[in-house]
Amino acid sequence: MAMTVPATRLGRATLSRLPAESRPAVRPGEAKAGVLHLGLGAFFRAHQAVYIEAAMAARGGDWGIVAVAPRSRDVLEALRAQDHLYSVVTLDASAERTRVLGALNDTVHAASDPAAVVALLADPAIRVVTLTVTEKAYAPDAAVPRLLIDGLVARARADSGPITVLSCDNLPSNGVVLGKLLAGMIPDAQREWFDSSVRCPSSMVDRIVPATTAATLAAAERCLGARDLAAVAGEPFRQWVIENSFAGAHPDWAAGGAVLTGDVTPWEHLKLRALNGVHSALAYLGALAGCESIADAIALPGMTDLLRRYVATEVAASMTPPDGVTVVDYGDAALERFANARLGHRCLQVAMDGTQKLPQRALSVLNTVAEPTLATLILAAWARFAEGAGDAGQALPLDDPRAAEVRADLSTEGLFGPGGVLEVPDPARRRMIEAWRTALATHGAADVVRTAVK
Repeated sequence: MAMTVPATRLGRATLSRLPAESRPAVRPGEAKAGVLHLGLGAFFRAHQAVYIEAAMAARGGDWGIVAVAPRSRDVLEALRAQDHLYSVVTLDASAERTRVLGALNDTVHAASDPAAVVALLADPAIRVVTLTVTEKAYAPDAAVPRLLIDGLVARARADSGPITVLSCDNLPSNGVVLGKLLAGMIPDAQREWFDSSVRCPSSMVDRIVPATTAATLAAAERCLGARDLAAVAGEPFRQWVIENSFAGAHPDWAAGGAVLTGDVTPWEHLKLRALNGVHSALAYLGALAGCESIADAIALPGMTDLLRRYVATEVAASMTPPDGVTVVDYGDAALERFANARLGHRCLQVAMDGTQKLPQRALSVLNTVAEPTLATLILAAWARFAEGAGDAGQALPLDDPRAAEVRADLSTEGLFGPGGVLEVPDPARRRMIEAWRTALATHGAADVVRTAVK
């Protein structure tokens, strides 16, 4: 019987043995560190790091990344064992491609070594800070803003020069939110320096990055001929729109494929409402109907027609898109992306943190347009999901920072009335939500989706 030879672990020593098309676009460690990234999750590794590496490959510059893991050490330890190399598996519907990234210079664990993060923020070589820390981290008492303030104070005292702090989280006007948060926390002694030396541009990020699974790691190993325990997966599409407002030097993101603009707002409204809002609708309706993945949910009879109607009528009426872009075409492209079964994006993963996401994704439509017929269905599906069981009695976990508040009063008035966790001021619209909740409870999500658009 032939013995199976274990694959070599990915690292700098194995790069020369990788297929040419899978090798990094930049030589690992050749560029000095110039970017500090807070958050070591899969999205950063499949998105911002890809753009920064592409920018260095196109225009050079010392923009190597030091990435900070706020709490968990799992990914950090895997990366350290691989000389900070990892790969991105592109989940194309018809092909399998994997490429190793070489832009990551080092990693830091914030929980055990916050002083190292502060020292990096004070280092004049670091000129850009990027963040993917999720919506719930943007609170004055959260660990990330406190760490940023400590680092900015140290930078001001060291006179280390200007710095750009760039949010990449799914918040409307995320740079404005971050800038106001930091401005409200900075000590008076550093106020003048902060006002003149710190910029917080807004940005809009887009790429579907499902959770890493054993299948992800197996795909990376097939393509590389080496084991990569830090591999991530992503769809072929990616986009990064960045406000052109920087404190000083920065990577040539445009050369790396990003869009620089004077106003990110139309782009973020388009993405949050026509893509993220549709994603949430698929997650909640799909989970209720017993669908495991987003691709399964979009395959439900009537789902595509329902979501196309929602985008073409309610979403389109709620916003003005960027020049040269139509809401309907953008929405159709989003639906095609969601139908990619290779992504394996789980409904329960997308359904997390609804109280943090739905105000931007669905309430922004529901409370704006004249006839929010389908926006109210999305909120009703979330409320039904929050009850904890699907249409066949399957358990539906409510993974949400406000879960206790949600479950304290699951009535429509409790959830959406005055003082509710997702407030809908108009009583008529709350009645629409209640009617959809009744329909979902009586007929089930699959039947409601099938008959909602006639």
